[in-house]
Amino acid sequence: MAKIIPVILSGGSGTRLWPLSRAALPKQLLPLISDYSMLQETLQRVIGWEQVDAPVVVCGNDHRFQVAEQLRALDIEPRSIMLEPVGRNTAPAIAAAAMLLKDVPDALLLVLPADHVIQDVEAFEQAVIRASSAAAAGRLVTFGIQPGSPETGYGYIQSGTQLSGYEGCFEVGRFVEKPDLETAESYIQSGDFYWNSGMFLFKPDIYLAELEKFNPKIVQQVALAFEQRYQDLDFCRLEEKAFSESPSDSIDYAIMEQTSLAAVVPVDIGWNDVGSWTALWEVQERDGQGNAIRGDVYLDGVKNSLIRSDSRFVAVIGVEDILIVETADAVLVSHKDRAQDVKKIVDYLKLEKRSEHISHPRVYRPWGWYEGIDAGDRFQVKRIMVKPGQKLSLQMHHHRAEHWVVVSGSAMVTIDGKTKLFSENESTYIPIGSTHRLENPGKLPLHLIEVQSGGYLGEDDIVRFEDTYGRS
Repeated sequence: MAKIIPVILSGGSGTRLWPLSRAALPKQLLPLISDYSMLQETLQRVIGWEQVDAPVVVCGNDHRFQVAEQLRALDIEPRSIMLEPVGRNTAPAIAAAAMLLKDVPDALLLVLPADHVIQDVEAFEQAVIRASSAAAAGRLVTFGIQPGSPETGYGYIQSGTQLSGYEGCFEVGRFVEKPDLETAESYIQSGDFYWNSGMFLFKPDIYLAELEKFNPKIVQQVALAFEQRYQDLDFCRLEEKAFSESPSDSIDYAIMEQTSLAAVVPVDIGWNDVGSWTALWEVQERDGQGNAIRGDVYLDGVKNSLIRSDSRFVAVIGVEDILIVETADAVLVSHKDRAQDVKKIVDYLKLEKRSEHISHPRVYRPWGWYEGIDAGDRFQVKRIMVKPGQKLSLQMHHHRAEHWVVVSGSAMVTIDGKTKLFSENESTYIPIGSTHRLENPGKLPLHLIEVQSGGYLGEDDIVRFEDTYGRS
C-alpha cells in the first residue's frame, strides 16, 4: 500500500491580504477562516487519513519558529521542517522534499500549498485515493478544480482521454495561462477545462527524474544544497549558496507543461486559494445581508461586505460591496471589485521604505512576542511576553538603556553576570553596554513593560553572545 506523505509548501507573503498578511506574518500563518491558521487547517484536513504519514513542511527561515509552534499546538510531529535559504518558487522546494523522501518505500508526495481552503474534505480524500493508483504507477497527478465561474485569476487545465484502468483520472490535454473573460467563458462552456489548483500527487523519484530531464540545473543545485544540509535545532537547513544558485521556477513551468506523464483528477471540493479579500468573503460564513464579519463590529444597512476588526470597535453604516479590514496600525477600505489592487498599497509601502508591509506592531519571536506601545524622540515603550521556560538571548546594546517593569509572572534577569528574580510590580534597569538576559522560570507567561531610551532604538542594535535558538 502506498504511503502518502504530505509536503506542505509554506512560503509566500500573501500581499493581496494586506494589512492582515505581512512579510513577518503571512496569510498561511493567520487564522483567516477559523481559530486555526491556514497552515494548521491544511495539516488537520489530511493528517488523520489512513494512508497518510508524518508531513514535511517547507518554509522560509524567518517563519521557522512560528511554523514549529503551530505544529506543536496541534501535537503534530513532522518528518522534517525544511528551510529554504531564499525563495526559489515551487519546483526547487518540492525537489528538496523529494530528495528527502526518495528512499522511503512506496512513498507518494501529496504536495499542498499551506494557504488554500477545502470545504469538502471527504471529497478531497476520495480524490486523493483515486489519484494514488495512477501516481504509484508513475504519473504526475494534479487536481483540477471544477470551475464555478469564468475566473480570470486562475490558470486552467484541459483534460484529455481517460487513463485506461484509472477511473476518474485523465491525460492532461494542455495547461493554459490566466485567460481573459471571453476565453474563460468559453472554457466553462466546453466542460473539459478546470482551474489549476497547484496540488499534486506523485512518487519522489519520478518527479526528480522528470525535473532532471527538463530542468537539470534545478536538480543539480538543489542536490548540492541537500547534500550539504545541516540540522539547526528542529530544522533542516538547506545549504545557502547552492540553493540560492538554483533557477527559480514553478512546478507547472519546470515540469507539468512539458512532461508526458502529467495526469489530472477533476474534483469539486469547495476549493479556494484565498488570493484576495473578495475570495475570503466568498468562503466565510455570512449573515442574512451577505456580510462576513469578524471582531468588534457594528453594522447598519450594510450588504454583501467583509468587515474585520482586530484591535478596536468598527462601525459601518449604509454601504454595500465594501471591504474594511482594521489592524492596530493600518486600515484598508476598498470596493470588493478592487480587491486585487491591494498589492499596489504594498508596492507603495516598499517604495516609501515604510514598515507596515513587513510586520505588525506585535512581533513574534521564538520565546514569545513584543509589541510597540509608544515611541518618540529618544524613547520607545514595548509590551513583552515571554513563554514559560523560555529566555531571550544573552545580549548587549551599544546605543540604548532599558527599564523593565514586571506586570505579571516571574522574571529572571541577568545583568553583567549577576542574576536576580523579579516578581509582579518590581522593576530593574539595564545601562547602555551592559550584558543582560531575560528569562521566564515560571509556569505562567511573563508580561512586562520595557522602556528604551537612547540615541538609536533600532532592532539591529543587538549584539548576541549566546542564544538558545541559534540566531546570530
